[in-house]
Amino acid sequence: MTAEIKPLLSARGMTKTFLGAKALDAVDFSLMGGEVMALLGENGAGKSTLVKCLTGAYRRDAGDILLDGVSIDPRDTFEAQSLGVGTVYQEVNLLPNLTVAENMFLNRQPRRFGLIDGRAMNERSRALLADYGLDIDVRQPLSSFSVAVQQIVAIARAVDLSGKVLILDEPTASLDAQEVEVLFRIVDDLRRKGLGIVFITHFLEQVYTLSDRVTVLRNGKLVGARRLADLPRKDLVAMMLGRELTEETSHHAPERKPDIEARFRFKGLGRRGDIKPFDLDISRGEVVGLAGLLGSGRTETAEVMFGIRRADQGEVEIDGKPATIASPEDAIAQGFGFCPEDRKTDGIIGDLSVRENIVLALQARRGWARPLSRSEQNALADHYIQALDIRTDGREKPIKLLSGGNQQKAILARWLATNPQLLILDEPTRGIDVGAHAEIIKLIRDLCQKGMALAVISSEIDELIAYSQRIRVLRDHEHVAELTGEQMSASGIVDAIAGVHNEKGLAS
Repeated sequence: MTAEIKPLLSARGMTKTFLGAKALDAVDFSLMGGEVMALLGENGAGKSTLVKCLTGAYRRDAGDILLDGVSIDPRDTFEAQSLGVGTVYQEVNLLPNLTVAENMFLNRQPRRFGLIDGRAMNERSRALLADYGLDIDVRQPLSSFSVAVQQIVAIARAVDLSGKVLILDEPTASLDAQEVEVLFRIVDDLRRKGLGIVFITHFLEQVYTLSDRVTVLRNGKLVGARRLADLPRKDLVAMMLGRELTEETSHHAPERKPDIEARFRFKGLGRRGDIKPFDLDISRGEVVGLAGLLGSGRTETAEVMFGIRRADQGEVEIDGKPATIASPEDAIAQGFGFCPEDRKTDGIIGDLSVRENIVLALQARRGWARPLSRSEQNALADHYIQALDIRTDGREKPIKLLSGGNQQKAILARWLATNPQLLILDEPTRGIDVGAHAEIIKLIRDLCQKGMALAVISSEIDELIAYSQRIRVLRDHEHVAELTGEQMSASGIVDAIAGVHNEKGLAS
């Protein structure tokens, strides 16, 4: 009888609560030696919280962690490293002003007669990095090397420190294709040496290329752990989005008539490392939905369109004439509005009043040399507080004291006050209550009926289908499909995200 192979790392009943909300709800996790486990989930799924609990960055509220079958309780990341669990983040958490060797042996420098032995440190660093195929001058500052080299240095350090479990958090996000191949060869080599590797990424293609199994979290709970060899891509996407593929959602929004001339044309627009070149036309009175998993390139598309990320290729036409969108100021001048995904960080200015937040974009477009009078500000704020039913004690209330839904409506009011011709909305209904959710969806439909052009990003498939005339699907930072009419169903969108079929010749 064959003995059962025990996991290298396992967690049982992992629970973590923040301010009464469960970020992890009794999650189980296991990792075998010599295995690459992909850890996947959308925003708020609990991936980061799980990793931080496993590595001692957070103290878990409940649950057990076992390493090599022995219970462990790391009190911080340094203790986790000493036990054998190391982490490398997308943003390399080393010191760029120090040399490569100094980073490799930070806080554990070899010593001779009580002094740091620089020669030994350099020699040991060169030998360690040679195992990763890296031949560089370890006496140079880390900042003088590419992000890919810095990633390899971080991995080499983590493995040398820990040597059992390596957690890679979005390691390929800033790498080009050739650098990704180099990283994957290193991970394969570490797998053959028996390390257990946790791979967090948003790139589905990379998941299937590199990983043996996948663990999916959603809303702080375990959805499941599956062998990738037995898991079709569309089933993985359905696990992440929480969709049952037998469930169909009817298309309610009227389709765009083919004879309607597009007012806004984005032709070959792209930015290296952020979003591959795409063509997109939007007409008056049309909502184009943008669908895809987190990290697929939805937000990057919106930010390139609005000039937050400056496009390095392509062109923009408005009413058939060339337009320059090199900055948000350019976009606002051309009649664009943009409501960002993270309203607390990128949207509201918490200490300012509701009034001040509402008039902000209009004042920016006019220029600070032409200030809006206080009476104009009051009139604008009162109009949109009433029109959008913003629940507040008054226009002078600090916006940070409003509920999430009312903050979102105030940000929408900010852009509506500029009378935009194209409004870009990134997750306009995320994190708000049911009532505000319904009101914002109604507002999107009303704006469309009044002739405004809209591009709307949402993780809520039902929403996109309900108000979009077309849905553009993204995967791995590329526009891969465009769905219309009967194609716009829950299963149609999931299939396009998974790459089961291509539509309109967009996919490569």
